[in-house]
Amino acid sequence: MKRRVLAICPLGADRVTIRVIAIVWSGSRSTGLKKIWLAESEKDQLIRLENGRDRNEVADHLIAEAKRTPQMIIGLDFAFAFPGWFIQQHGCTTAAELLDLVTRMGEGWLTSCPTPFWGRQGHRRPVDQEHFRHTEHKLPSAGGIRAKSVFQINGAGAVGCGSLRGMPMLHRLRNHGFAIWPFDPPGWPRVVEIYPRVLTGPVRKSRQEERTRYLLKNYPQLSGEYRQRAISSEDAFDAAVSALVMGRRLPELSSLTQTEDPQLKLEGQIWR
Repeated sequence: MKRRVLAICPLGADRVTIRVIAIVWSGSRSTGLKKIWLAESEKDQLIRLENGRDRNEVADHLIAEAKRTPQMIIGLDFAFAFPGWFIQQHGCTTAAELLDLVTRMGEGWLTSCPTPFWGRQGHRRPVDQEHFRHTEHKLPSAGGIRAKSVFQINGAGAVGCGSLRGMPMLHRLRNHGFAIWPFDPPGWPRVVEIYPRVLTGPVRKSRQEERTRYLLKNYPQLSGEYRQRAISSEDAFDAAVSALVMGRRLPELSSLTQTEDPQLKLEGQIWR
């Protein structure tokens, strides 16, 4: 039987069992099975670190797990929304409306790359538009690396493809009762947007020896099996560290509330 994490319920109820899961996402059609990693942590230790599911299978898995243990906090590594002006330009006034729109239109945007999307051949970055959400402007740089624009759908560091293929899953999870922070009132299961680079801090993740040194220094308690799996790739490393950081911040994550900020209510917020 799987072990679970104990935390204080934010509503003041008795102690409840809360699971902590981090998922490093991928927008790739060809390598998603290898690049999508799921990590689950408990008390400064990993109890799961695995890949091999495609995007639909990840959603199926989370929905099935939520039926067994609704008290879950899930960190997803993609943008949950766009800059406010783009959302309003498309007639959306709520996160639910935006997620529905992307579910219907996202693949078409990826194919045709209409302005303000960029990165495909012949589609350069527009210079007269805001490319970042408020939450991305607020993020500190980590080792000189800053958040990328959700409008970039190709090229080095692009996050747009993963986000456009992630929002439909977010829409599906919400329709199955998942509370999406900061849009929804507190509830279980709870989903938050994460940015692994901020959670890991400065580290040269492209080098295995640096990943190894980081884990030995910051998480010396990890078992050898999970340490080896975590250093096997950048994506495995990101998932592992994200889950461990989330586990250390479980009381904070359990106490998250729906935002009253109009901008964040529309654009979303990266948890950090």
